[in-house]
Amino acid sequence: MRINTICRLCSGCCPVEVEILNGKIVTAERVKRYSEAIHQNCPKLQAVPEIIYSPRRIVHPLVKNEEGEWGETSWDNALDMVCSKMNIVKDKYGAEAFCWLRGQAPDWGGNWHYAMRLMHAFGSPNVIGNGSVCHAGREALQTFTYGEMTSPDYKNSNCIICWGRNDQDTNPTAFEDLLYAINKGAKLVVIDPVKTRLAEMADVWLQIKPGTDGFLAMTFINYLIKHNLIDRKFIEEYTIGFDSLKKNIDKYPPEKIAAIVQLPEEKIVEAAQLYANNTPACIAEGNGLDMHCNMAQVTRAIAILRAISGNLDKKGGDLIPQPIKIKNYQLRESFFQPPLSISQNYPLFSQYSTRRGIHVLGTLIDSIIEEKPYPIKGLLIQGANPLVTMANIKRVRQALQKLEFVVVIDPMMTQTAKLANIILPASFSFEQTMLSNNAVSNNCVRLQKKVIEPVGESKPDWEIVFLMAKRLGFNKEFPWENVEEAIDDQLLPAGLQTKDIIKNLAGITSEDTRYQKYIIEGFKTPSGKVEIDSSLLKKYNYRSVPDFWEDFQSQNPSFYQQKEAYPLTGLSGQRPNHFVHSQFRHIDFLRKKEDEPSADVNPLDAQKRNINQNDLINILTPNGQIQMKANITDIIAPGKIRIAWGWGECEEKYNLNLLTDDNLKDSITSTTSNRLFMCSIEKVDNLL
Repeated sequence: MRINTICRLCSGCCPVEVEILNGKIVTAERVKRYSEAIHQNCPKLQAVPEIIYSPRRIVHPLVKNEEGEWGETSWDNALDMVCSKMNIVKDKYGAEAFCWLRGQAPDWGGNWHYAMRLMHAFGSPNVIGNGSVCHAGREALQTFTYGEMTSPDYKNSNCIICWGRNDQDTNPTAFEDLLYAINKGAKLVVIDPVKTRLAEMADVWLQIKPGTDGFLAMTFINYLIKHNLIDRKFIEEYTIGFDSLKKNIDKYPPEKIAAIVQLPEEKIVEAAQLYANNTPACIAEGNGLDMHCNMAQVTRAIAILRAISGNLDKKGGDLIPQPIKIKNYQLRESFFQPPLSISQNYPLFSQYSTRRGIHVLGTLIDSIIEEKPYPIKGLLIQGANPLVTMANIKRVRQALQKLEFVVVIDPMMTQTAKLANIILPASFSFEQTMLSNNAVSNNCVRLQKKVIEPVGESKPDWEIVFLMAKRLGFNKEFPWENVEEAIDDQLLPAGLQTKDIIKNLAGITSEDTRYQKYIIEGFKTPSGKVEIDSSLLKKYNYRSVPDFWEDFQSQNPSFYQQKEAYPLTGLSGQRPNHFVHSQFRHIDFLRKKEDEPSADVNPLDAQKRNINQNDLINILTPNGQIQMKANITDIIAPGKIRIAWGWGECEEKYNLNLLTDDNLKDSITSTTSNRLFMCSIEKVDNLL
């Protein structure tokens, strides 16, 4: 039997067809949208049976005894223990001393809304996502600029800039649309310090110096303004603050900035001309711009570039979403006098969206260790692996070990789960029905449909939250008996029901795509216009117009002051399409594609240190060291080293975040510099 559903092994949310035999998934593959020449297969889907039926899968609730040994228990006992611990913390320290940490794995749709609803009913504002080192930071700063986060309209674009983004490895649906556009003649500019396969496809590849993206964005702005390649009518009618931008722009001519970004001036000009002269054009920025201490202002500069070029919300440009009308399930209004969140030092980012919740991730570790503004005593971690993915792992471990109790909701025994007191086994996406995250921000409503029963005693994330809510006495807030009832309730304002959507794999579109919606509706900013000079940033005493000369130090990698001892710039590695962050690295089928991690070292740097291909090397920073094999390659520039990321899930000696630092943070979003740091390398043989 073949059934269609939505895959949620990664954030791509691809429509897939699965084959079921005797109640088990036998095969799964992406639904074809294009010809074979464009269609992208997914190795994770090829490995679906091995993932779902993995012997490493947790299929019963687990409780750790006083000797540190795990034992199986019933769901009733596990949930009673979790809720009892939560109430003990609440009675002793206040509800805010309990925190819920969310990762990307369970989706940012209903599962995220249900977690926020439960925590706010409980009385704690501290339900925190990982978005400060992912999409949410960029979403927030785009929101402050023009009211929403845009999406690139690849299929209809004449020029595409991929900036710190590689859809070939991270989003097969988007990559197919990109290939379609290129086949139609669209120009491609790739901005990436690494020569990726996507960079090799580009009309112009800009091998930028890591961390200097803000300077490059301002240089593009300079060039467009100086050569009258801007949309003056749009600027006059739909923006505020252009004069403030012009006061800064003379400081960013290509001939001056070329040395800073380590690019030939003519390449910068060529890329700017391609973008300006091949409209409509779009900019697709990605995680390569996250995890930097200046990511907020970099995002602002790129957002302003979109606006002044006249590409906002135009067919083939950068589209402003048309979200459907759904109920807001957060229950923030349940606080009569809301307790201060641990993210209070980042007030603007903490409240930028009514949908996303709080994503000020780094403040969690600070609050646990420093007990400011108050201590966090209990933590529930859902679909996240902070002991591998957060900066400065030694400090993360210190924080987790200080807590009075830790609960983990996850399908697998991760490095983080090993430190928990209780583990609640979660289902994978194929084992649960869920409103796809796309429905939260777009006008196409799709369902991820359950196609098999959960393995063992594992339960869907929504059911775990619902069961906890009822035990905590929140029957009024969680009246639903199943997720379909909850989805139907949330979709009431849109006039949609689960039974209608589930029949349509492509989803139900509430309205046709509309362009230039701002002509009638304006922008969702305080002024109703694109705020080049941001009133919100100014209100909270942040820099309201990007200026990277004024924040020059924020461009520097971690440990820059110690660069004589640590002369190489370390970059966190690629996100290969056979893994998702730290997930699936114990799956044999996927490990055949990449059996162990390596560090990409330029031949000149290797020669200086007598390092040969596959030599074992130590990689060191002031925070620690790890070991990997060297991959000698010119895909990385001299003086740089790219280090495989996510392998700390397999062995601690591979954990890149033993090297990173969490001392410096972006002043708006709290983003730490996981992506960039100074380091040194040495051949292991030289130490014997």
